[in-house]
Amino acid sequence: MMGKVEFDFKDYKEICNMLNTITRLDVQLIDTEGNTIFKLVKHNLPVTLQNFQNDNFNICNLLKNNTLDSYYHYINSYNLEYISCGIWKDGSFHGAVSVGPFISFVPTTESISDIISNNKLPISERTQLNEFYNALSVLKIKHSNDIGSLIVNLCSHSYIYPKLLTSEIIKPAINKEELIANIAETKNIIESRYKYEKEIINAVIKGDKDEANNALNEANVLYDFTYRMPDNPIRSTKDTTFTFNTLLRVAAQRGGVHPIYIHNISEKFAIMIEKAPNLPYLQKLMFVMLNEYCDLVKMFSTSDYSPIVKNAVDHINLNLGNELTLKSIADTIHVNASHLSRKFKIDTNMTVIDYINQKRVEEAKLYLERGKISFTEIALMVGFNDLNYFGRVFKKITSLTPSEYVKSKKL
Repeated sequence: MMGKVEFDFKDYKEICNMLNTITRLDVQLIDTEGNTIFKLVKHNLPVTLQNFQNDNFNICNLLKNNTLDSYYHYINSYNLEYISCGIWKDGSFHGAVSVGPFISFVPTTESISDIISNNKLPISERTQLNEFYNALSVLKIKHSNDIGSLIVNLCSHSYIYPKLLTSEIIKPAINKEELIANIAETKNIIESRYKYEKEIINAVIKGDKDEANNALNEANVLYDFTYRMPDNPIRSTKDTTFTFNTLLRVAAQRGGVHPIYIHNISEKFAIMIEKAPNLPYLQKLMFVMLNEYCDLVKMFSTSDYSPIVKNAVDHINLNLGNELTLKSIADTIHVNASHLSRKFKIDTNMTVIDYINQKRVEEAKLYLERGKISFTEIALMVGFNDLNYFGRVFKKITSLTPSEYVKSKKL
């Protein structure tokens, strides 16, 4: 008795490569059980959203019960969307090609808050989720429909392997006088560029947006590298902007920001750079990047803190929705609780508990302004197990009760 012949996905891997290049979206090839057997991914899902197996199983289950000319626009509980088409041969279903995730809404603080509350995700993941959703492509319905039509047509025919035709490279003549003049001019440009880069780095380290923007305005003309690829200036400018992203990332780290926050924002901008449609967009994006990295330093820098307090603050920010006490934090970072308490007060002018409460109240304000979930749910999400205690802390910090705060935002 002959064993089952394994299906050859070679042609469909080529289709995935083509779709990834054309759509600039993540693409994966999945078998009949929803297992990923090939993928091209730029958007690394945050750990809290990693349930690909369930998504893929649901996608395959629907496709195999429909006709071979069907495609599925799938939306999960995190509002992540996928366009998928079944792989059929001789009337048998062998899996699917799936494009996504993408979204059909512009991410806002409010929409991210809804995703967190609807799926009961940790509030400490807000920054990471915000960066992730802002890096996703936002597609109109016509665009997603066209992707569905494209996949159906690609998967309905045998793949034709193309043959590339090329011509000989014509070498340009070298003008020695021009070369000498260009070297002198280039030397001045390079020296100026390094001068302004140093100013930008120092400004980001301090989180000083005004100083950083002034330096970039002065240096902007020096970041024109379109001459490197005159036939493809946008590619050349993208490469330059990638370098600028790296420069800002290093500056933020020197400014005392935890690597997890730097990684999230750096990944977001890397994707936005690659997807940039034109040169004006890239020029504007450089200023957006500069300002966000400065904001990151202002919000999360611990450069002025001693190593002990820095570790404590990082732990608090990354675990805000969990139970936090002076002892538990001290145990986690392996220091004496009394020593941590003294150092924390000296560095921040607050007690550990006051700092935790302030951060939790800042988070609670976002949900109170949305008005979609109860005060009790908000209190639990931000780490308060007692609604009355939440109310007392909130009023102590804001001079308003949660109810009064909600009313003040409606005026």
